[in-house]
Amino acid sequence: MSTPHHDPALDALLLPFKRGDLAWPAAGIHFLRARDGAALRQFPLAPLTCEQSFKPEAEALQRAGLRVSDGVDEASLANSASLVLLLPPRQREEARALMARAYAVLEAGGTLVCSVPNNEGAKSCEQDLAGLAGLSGSLTKFHCRVFWTTRGANPVDADRLAKWQALDAPRRILGGQYLSRPGVFAWDRVDAASALLVEHLPTDLKGEAADLGAGYGYLSRELLTRCPGITRLDAYEAEARALALARINLEDARVPVTFHWHDVCAGISARYDVIITNPPFHAQGRGDRPDIGQQFIRVAAEALKPGGRLWLVANRHLPYEHVLDGRFASVREVAAREGFKVVEAVKSARR
Repeated sequence: MSTPHHDPALDALLLPFKRGDLAWPAAGIHFLRARDGAALRQFPLAPLTCEQSFKPEAEALQRAGLRVSDGVDEASLANSASLVLLLPPRQREEARALMARAYAVLEAGGTLVCSVPNNEGAKSCEQDLAGLAGLSGSLTKFHCRVFWTTRGANPVDADRLAKWQALDAPRRILGGQYLSRPGVFAWDRVDAASALLVEHLPTDLKGEAADLGAGYGYLSRELLTRCPGITRLDAYEAEARALALARINLEDARVPVTFHWHDVCAGISARYDVIITNPPFHAQGRGDRPDIGQQFIRVAAEALKPGGRLWLVANRHLPYEHVLDGRFASVREVAAREGFKVVEAVKSARR
């Protein structure tokens, strides 16, 4: 097993237990938006059940031998817990919903502990928990803020609790055309990059297709609408919450669609005539990660059949050209607008 990396938010989350401010229970521990890391290995892991919907992090937890669910079926969380650990996401509605959900399953005397990097809304998130159920303690370390509440120690705002539990519920967007929810990429709109790609997709794309990083299914659905020659579609998405929405948004597709909860960067085994993608350029942090998009391009090049076509949209500043030029017979920039570029890359017809 590889040595787990250090993760400042995770390190801060577990610091109250390391210092003795809080006790590590013998049973009934749930970890929402869980991540593996060195700090976690300091404690008995048998009582821990993890929930993580992002495939790379879920796989890391599984490799560590931990119990992991994807979090799509929220009823899978036990009705009572002595401790809930939470690494809240940046999207505030989703974070509030997770805090409310976590608090609701605490047994009397159970504790909810949250940790947030200072530059990702730590102070606001702490204020949110304080307004929901009061605070039993807090500290700052590793450029993060960790804070907690114990059920029964402070008054709870029951109305706010009920309201927040529904904040990230799936809902219809774009005039009812799509189902989405807070926390999913561009959850309440069509992002400008995807809109630009759709605008320039040719109608002659045909054969077996894949959407790498399918999100809630917008590009997949537009591809099938605009390109009658597409005969089958595979949708790949690392975020299980988004993939569950894509299943619903594409349930009336005119061709067979297969959905894959999968980290595209790990590679794919199937072969396609067409691949479309608006690849992510960051992971779960704020910084640019052009290596992710570059790996999407490498995977697409390998997965395309001879003569296959890749249609890609990306931020103009991202350094993708050298990866494209090294793996495709022809590469052309089709359009550029508002800081985005659309590229068509065609694989050599030779085997």
